[in-house]
Amino acid sequence: MKGENYKTMSAYFSETKARSQTIKALHDVLPLVMYIFYPVQMIALAINNGIGSEVFLRFTLIPLCTLILVTVIRALINAKRPYEVYDYTPAVHKDTKGKSFPSRHTVCAFIIAMAFLYVNFRVGVIMLVIAAIIGVTRVLAGVHFIRDVISGAAIGILIGVLGFFVF
Repeated sequence: MKGENYKTMSAYFSETKARSQTIKALHDVLPLVMYIFYPVQMIALAINNGIGSEVFLRFTLIPLCTLILVTVIRALINAKRPYEVYDYTPAVHKDTKGKSFPSRHTVCAFIIAMAFLYVNFRVGVIMLVIAAIIGVTRVLAGVHFIRDVISGAAIGILIGVLGFFVF
């Protein structure tokens, strides 16, 4: 996508109060939903299966290791964000410099969704839909490039498949 497209999208969501509030709500609330349900499920697994159980350890450690890995990758690459490259104000307040690739919100959303898929298929599918919306919202808000979000989703899904279903 070209720079003008990012500027146009950001302007579109900033033009009216309704659009601005909608994109901000999606941007802020959907990750919060995942970050609330994840520890709740973790506690339930600890109570029902035990802290030393394989399901609890996988549910806890795979997302944690993924978060650490992606944080290191982002710091090493330190890619600029769309609003830095194309000089515009994103639709949501964001003034972070660099660390755009890959989208950590997207990676975390997808690895958490994969963790839920591992313990409860139906909830996992719902979480995958929420993760996809989180990724799209990051682009629409103008804080990530499409490549940041696609790579974030791919990393989350790949590590999730390997960690939860292959090994």
